[in-house]
Amino acid sequence: MQFRHPEILYFLGLLILPILVHLFQLQSFKKTAFTNVAFLQKIVHETRKSSQLKKWLILTARMLLFTALIIAFSQPYFSGSKSKKEQAVFIYLDNSLSSTAKGKKGALLQNAIKDLIENSPEKMSYSLLTNTDFHKNINAHELKNTLLKLQPVAITRSLKNVFLQINSLNNTGTKTLHKSILISDFQNFTKKNNSDFTNVTSPISFVQLQSAQKKNLSIDQVFTTQQNNSDFTIHILVKNQGEAKKSIPMALFNNNTLVTKHSFSIEKNEIKTLLFPIQNQQKFNGKITLDIDDTFAFDNVFYFAVNLPEKINVLNIGNASKFLTKIYSKNEFNFKTTSLKNINYNSLQKQDLIILNELKSIPSRLTRYLEKHLSSDGSISIIPSKDIDTQSYNSFFKRVTNGRITEKRNDSLKITNIHFKNPFFKNVFTKSIQNFQYPFVKTRYNNSFRGANTIISFENQHDFISQLSSKKGRIYWFSAPLHSSNSNFTRSPLVVPIFYNFGKRSVKSQQLQYTVGSKNSIAVSTNIGHNEILSIKNGTSSFIPQQQAYPHKVHLKILEQPEKAGLYTINNKETILETIAFNYNKQESVLQFLEIKNLTKDTKNLTFSSSIQEVLQKIQKKNKLTSLWKWFLALAIVSLCFEIMILKFFKP
Repeated sequence: MQFRHPEILYFLGLLILPILVHLFQLQSFKKTAFTNVAFLQKIVHETRKSSQLKKWLILTARMLLFTALIIAFSQPYFSGSKSKKEQAVFIYLDNSLSSTAKGKKGALLQNAIKDLIENSPEKMSYSLLTNTDFHKNINAHELKNTLLKLQPVAITRSLKNVFLQINSLNNTGTKTLHKSILISDFQNFTKKNNSDFTNVTSPISFVQLQSAQKKNLSIDQVFTTQQNNSDFTIHILVKNQGEAKKSIPMALFNNNTLVTKHSFSIEKNEIKTLLFPIQNQQKFNGKITLDIDDTFAFDNVFYFAVNLPEKINVLNIGNASKFLTKIYSKNEFNFKTTSLKNINYNSLQKQDLIILNELKSIPSRLTRYLEKHLSSDGSISIIPSKDIDTQSYNSFFKRVTNGRITEKRNDSLKITNIHFKNPFFKNVFTKSIQNFQYPFVKTRYNNSFRGANTIISFENQHDFISQLSSKKGRIYWFSAPLHSSNSNFTRSPLVVPIFYNFGKRSVKSQQLQYTVGSKNSIAVSTNIGHNEILSIKNGTSSFIPQQQAYPHKVHLKILEQPEKAGLYTINNKETILETIAFNYNKQESVLQFLEIKNLTKDTKNLTFSSSIQEVLQKIQKKNKLTSLWKWFLALAIVSLCFEIMILKFFKP
């Protein structure tokens, strides 16, 4: 039993006063009997005994009366919780995009918010964790206001992170964490996440939100294939998670202008590709819509932006190799060749890729410009000659990377190993090629480049082509000359994808679409002033991304913004430079849910609740205070009535 006002109990000490008074009245005195009343002594003796009993009964009744009144005023109660600390409830509410699915009573997230508002106990402290924010130690009123403002977001949070937040609250020690409630559809969690449950020490209740239907059609991917500078084909991949469907309407828009409508059928659990040819369009700001009622509505719209890339500037310094002219065609590249003597140094900053083609030495002046080129995120490919000035080359490497050329070796080696897992070969080969006609070299240069990333290697595992580590930019090093007198590599099929990728990777080409909530990097070809900044806008919002300016281009880094999918423009003040598209993460469209009910059966401290209302009512019942002051007041009244009855009916 506990007391709201325990200080009143000190008044119980005053009860000793009536006891002392009563004991004083019971003191024995010396008595002298008169002769004429001697015959009455027997009757007096019996009467005296009855009178003492009556006084004891009255004392008991009064003591009980005053004791009951004092205890009643101290407001005693029984509590369902053993802790004397303020009780707190931790709530994790999953507001990811998948929570927008419809349940039996409407949208899952909105129903969850409604249940929390209607059933949260008033006299408790709360900590609310969402996928974007953490509201710590708020009262019921603040909790309800926060829930009313909550919106779905394209950000997810792992169970591991949620448990870390729970443990952090438990470790503060300021409040007793009575209960943790996790409310989610638990999408994209697998049994591998079971390890997250093993370290749970505090009681946790899981409430799984379930959609009314388990079928979904989504636009999974969009890509293009280019025929020429103005004609291309749009490839749309539609993913079906459910039964076969027929006559599904699809619409394709360009800048809100309807381009075409199409109906299609799709089989059960099929991924279908739809093709739409586009002619005479240099730019295409696309929007694709599916007219269908399924589990998720957000993945029935897909945005993309086609900006046909500008030609890549490639400068070859040294030998005028014919194979380079064939690879760097006029459709995609601005390819030029110059000798070392005729270099226009002012044009070097405009180049995306510079090839040092079998130079005997690298002059100090050229080294300085190449260093600037690398600092502007440029690319350099270095092919040595048969007889190089090692000191000159090493002076260059000293300024731009870690390592040096060590020696020249005149031993013939085959080029046998293609490092397919290297990101350099992404989307280059459909499968690994093990047996092919191996090219060879006669003369090569050993090196000691630290942190080099091997692209192709010799049969002795030494590097043939490697990407050297550099703070900025990219350096591709050939350890052997490619002249026909030394190697037949230029006649190998490998030469085309290698040099073509050198050129393509020298610029960060704009993607058709970017993902909301992910880290995105975008390169914009433009010149901006010293105090100018680029912004990203659409019809309802705008933000300024992280950016770094280089000669003729600006690199943008986008982290958490934007929050919504759509078409956005990159602006320099009021001038629109490019259009980019953002879509939601496709993992949010996957109909894969963890069965929490099955996992909680064998795990301590974990329980499964069928509804939010159920778990909150249990908490409220467990922490309900049972007041006892009414019972003590009733006892006081009974004691008073008992005393009145003694005084009225007890006749000594």
